[in-house]
Order: sequence, then structure tokens, then C-alpha cells
Amino acid sequence: MTQAHPTTAPTDPAPVTVLGLGDMGRSLARAFLAVGHPTTVWNRSPGKGEDVVALGAVRAASAEEAVRASGLVVVCLVDYDASDAVLEPLAEALRGRVLVNLTSDTPARSRQAAAWAAKHALSYLDGAIMVPVDVVGSAEALVFHSGDRAAFAAHEATLKALGAPATFLGEDHGLAAAYDMAMLDFFYGAMGGLVHAFALARAEGIDGASLAPYLGTIAHILPPIAAYTATDVDTRTYANDGGNLAMMAASVDHILHTSKDHGLDVSQLAGLKSVTDRAIAEGHGTSSWSSIVEVIAADR
Repeated sequence: MTQAHPTTAPTDPAPVTVLGLGDMGRSLARAFLAVGHPTTVWNRSPGKGEDVVALGAVRAASAEEAVRASGLVVVCLVDYDASDAVLEPLAEALRGRVLVNLTSDTPARSRQAAAWAAKHALSYLDGAIMVPVDVVGSAEALVFHSGDRAAFAAHEATLKALGAPATFLGEDHGLAAAYDMAMLDFFYGAMGGLVHAFALARAEGIDGASLAPYLGTIAHILPPIAAYTATDVDTRTYANDGGNLAMMAASVDHILHTSKDHGLDVSQLAGLKSVTDRAIAEGHGTSSWSSIVEVIAADR
């Protein structure tokens, strides 16, 4: 006789509310809908969200109606001034629910929002979406969460609709925004350097399409550089492995002079040159490039 195995009844996808129907808010709603979560939506101004309503989302007549429709409320607005204005009148309606704020702003504003939530005894998670709108809901999506650990555990399965795994960073509500700021610091610095590289190339008569294939060589070496730079910075040991700071600073100087000769804006390069010069003056010339953190960091 074949032994019967117990079966588990399928769990119905939990209802979700999305407040804010800008490009990212609609992307969040689509991700929840795609895996079957009943999704209620609301936006401050009319005329947005027809696409997600067509996919099955329910448009609430008011923010309070939207909040009361679900146990998990996700807000995504332009900044915390906007989210504060929407959420403050909803404190009573939010009681007993979990609020996830995926609005982008500073770590300080995240912690202020968490203090407001604590004042009203609300379960609160702060988060940061680290991918463009068209990547949300895919296997490549990275979404950070921080704050109420129990609230995250209760709704982790639902939050994975936005990007699996849903990444919980810790109970400090400002952590998601802090990771966001650090990663975007790297991104925009790199993007500034990328565009400047194309401007320098153009000044030398090189079209962007000719240069672009070779930039992949630089991009390819960045992941291991990030790993060992993290170790250098964390341990404050800056032994060079064949490329010391003084040598690299000389290269920065060459780029700076070439750019000046062509009349290019050199503000980003000049700032970098200033940092390397200060680090060398403080005795880090024979150290690795990572040693410039010692003149950047406030706790040096």
C-alpha cells in the first residue's frame, strides 16, 4: 500500500495597497498583480494608474479607503515631504497594519519617519529600490528593507514579488536609505566619469561608439576592486599590490591636464586630484588607492 502524504492547502496571496502611482509606484503594483496579490491603489492626483487598473488593481476613492483594504501598505512617492503629507492623517487607519515606505530620501528622513511610526505604535519598514522601473519584479531586482524585523518576517513572501530575495538589512530604519545613498554615490560618480571620458574622447576626435567597446575592460575589473577596497577600508590597512597612490595620482594629473588643454569642465577631476594630493601629503603615497578614505572620512 502506498503511504499517503499530507498536503498543505494553498495560501491565497495577501492583499496589498500601493499609495503613489508614479512610474515606480505603478511598477510595484504591476509586480504584486503579476503574482496574484489583490492590489488596491491610490494616487494624490487623478489620471494616473489606468494601466494597473486594467490589469486588475482596484482604485480606492481615498487614501484611507486604500489603507483599510489591506494588511500591507506600500508607499512610494517623490520624497518624504510628500509621504509625510499623505501618511500623517492616516495614523489611525494604519494601526494593526504594516507600512512599508519605499520612497527615496536620506537616512535621516527615514529615521524621522520611523520615529513618527513609533509614536503612533505602527509597524514600519523603510526600504530602497535599487533598480529601474522595468526591472522591478524580476529575478534581477534588488530591494532593501530595514526596520521592524517581525513585520518583515510576516510579509517577506509578499515583498518577494518586488524582487527575490527581499533583502532585510537590520533593525535600524535608516539602513536601507544608507545603503541606497552609498550605492548611488558610487553610481553617479562613475556615471560622471563615464560622460567625462566620452567628452575627452570627443575632444580628441574619437567618437563614442569607437571608445565604448573598450570601456568594458574597466567595468570588468571593478567587482574585485570593490571587494578588496572594502577589506582595506574596514581594516584600515592599505598595502598596495603593484599600484600605489602616488602612481595613480600622477595618472589623474595627466587626465586633468589633458582635459584642461581641451577646455573641458574639470570640477570632478579637480576634486579627485585634491583628495589624492591631501592623502599623499599625509603619508599615503606608497599605500593603495583605498587610503584616500583617510582624508574623506569624518572619523579619521
